[in-house]
Amino acid sequence: MSEIADRFREVARSCEGDVFWTPRSTPVEAMRRVAVQAEELGIEEWDVYAERGAVARLEEEVAGLLGKPAAAMFPSGVMAQQAALRVHCDRRGSLRVGIPEVSHLLQHEDDGPRLVHGFRFEHLSMGRELPTVADVERLGQGLGAILLELPLRDAGCVLPAWDDLVAITAKAHELGAAVHLDGARIWESQPYYERPLADIAGLADTTYVSFYKGLGGLAGACLVGEQDVVDEARRWRKRMGGTLFHLTPLAIGALAGLRDYLPKMPEYVAWGRRLAERLVAKGVRVNPDPPQTNTFELFAHADADVVNERVIAFMEETWVQPCGMWRPAPVPGEVTCEVAVHEAALTRDPEEVAKWLREITGS
Repeated sequence: MSEIADRFREVARSCEGDVFWTPRSTPVEAMRRVAVQAEELGIEEWDVYAERGAVARLEEEVAGLLGKPAAAMFPSGVMAQQAALRVHCDRRGSLRVGIPEVSHLLQHEDDGPRLVHGFRFEHLSMGRELPTVADVERLGQGLGAILLELPLRDAGCVLPAWDDLVAITAKAHELGAAVHLDGARIWESQPYYERPLADIAGLADTTYVSFYKGLGGLAGACLVGEQDVVDEARRWRKRMGGTLFHLTPLAIGALAGLRDYLPKMPEYVAWGRRLAERLVAKGVRVNPDPPQTNTFELFAHADADVVNERVIAFMEETWVQPCGMWRPAPVPGEVTCEVAVHEAALTRDPEEVAKWLREITGS
């Protein structure tokens, strides 16, 4: 499928618009946007090694949003989560970490957390299943921490029910383990719970948030928690080479994203649910159904090569990219594609987009 993938990427680069994901821009356009944002936000001072300026302002705002005493900015979520787990494990004298089998840290980091810190990862849940109280009880006492990914992205961006989330975190604390939330998409998860972000983060000891996904920033992350935990995580940030001379451009993009895009998360989720309803009515399956966040999976009975050829033909005709590449699903004869609703989608009619996707999949 590599030849099709190469053609797909080449045609997609030439498209003038998208349906999903954040709006595309060139590096020059992105840098100009950061300059404008800095002026709008009144940023006149550089941070120096993550102190002062836009970084301090961002940390204060994120800590307030998530209801925690302190926050520390990191250049990446990978580093932020390793720092958080290391602090929790060191404090409890155990490198055992309960974590979903399909967690981002296990699937996409080249085994870095285990190799760098020596964590002993134990599966809190298997495959696409969400963790339960029984899973926490099964791992028992002696855990340094458990990690919950909200939402569990590689399972279709699914979320536990609120009462289940409360029970899981309470059981972990009862057994002496810290609770860390992988909140890369916590902004997008909040509409599902219909509770303040501080209520969600308040169930955990630490939470990591991302700035370049739904918020459209250049890169970067924050870790929030109690002051002493965050202070210790800052030391690990320095040890891992993350205290860069300047993080100001990343902080500016994050502040602008919180201002411009965070209030629109309920709109993204609502648009996605309208699209999903129209697709399901015509035979395209959706997971979860209905979507719980702005990101979800589509499934259809088709051949991946055939569907991707249709997407290429659609892009060549309209110069609009309607979706990403489709790939074979675990069930033979099925194909799947992930879609993520952001600003670009709001300019389009979900009925029209559903029609495009039905034609592409032959549904």
